[in-house]
Amino acid sequence: MEQPTGEDAAPEDGAPAKTPAQTVAEIASSVAVEPKFSRPVSAAAGFDEIYHAAEIQPPAHGYTITKVTEMLQSERIRTLPAEVKKNSVLLALDAAGVKIEEVIEDAVKRDRALDGFERVQQKSLDELEARTAQDNSQIEAELDRLVQEHKTRIQANNDEIAKQKERFYAWRLQKQQEEQKIAESVSYFVAENPITTGGAAAASWAPAAANRSLSSTARSSRTSRPSSAGLRKYR
Repeated sequence: MEQPTGEDAAPEDGAPAKTPAQTVAEIASSVAVEPKFSRPVSAAAGFDEIYHAAEIQPPAHGYTITKVTEMLQSERIRTLPAEVKKNSVLLALDAAGVKIEEVIEDAVKRDRALDGFERVQQKSLDELEARTAQDNSQIEAELDRLVQEHKTRIQANNDEIAKQKERFYAWRLQKQQEEQKIAESVSYFVAENPITTGGAAAASWAPAAANRSLSSTARSSRTSRPSSAGLRKYR
């Protein structure tokens, strides 16, 4: 007669049979919550590398949770009802002398290893994020300092331009006043005044105007020159 295996087996000492939940709880409590990794594992590591680093060694009989997963997904039984798949695996384990509790323990160990690796990666990510945030904060502070420094330089440049404009406009006003005095004095002796009083742009016509004015003045002088008799009279 076939003997029940795994969670269906009756206790030998007559004690009440453990429920599947109790069995799983006992297995889980027997496995360390925080696995110890024997060596560093890169973030890109595969699951097998993680399991190896967590010192999870496959049992001699070879029936790990990975093996059982492959059995459940095999072409022969993967389309069968869940209960049939379960019993098929239990029969195979029983034939190999393997208890389902051993497989569940292997599963818990691998799950704890993955959770532990996840916590390690999360801690590493959090530390990286904290360092990056601090670095970014320093960069932003430096940018703010540079921006303020350049704004100060820009303002200083604009202030210097305003200062020089004010000085130049004040001088130009004095220049125009000086030119006006000169122009008034010259106006007594020329028909067209060659003196510019409207700024530097007006100076472009000054040489030609001056020549015309001087020529006109010369002609006028020759026309109105007094006679020798007249000059002798003034003497």
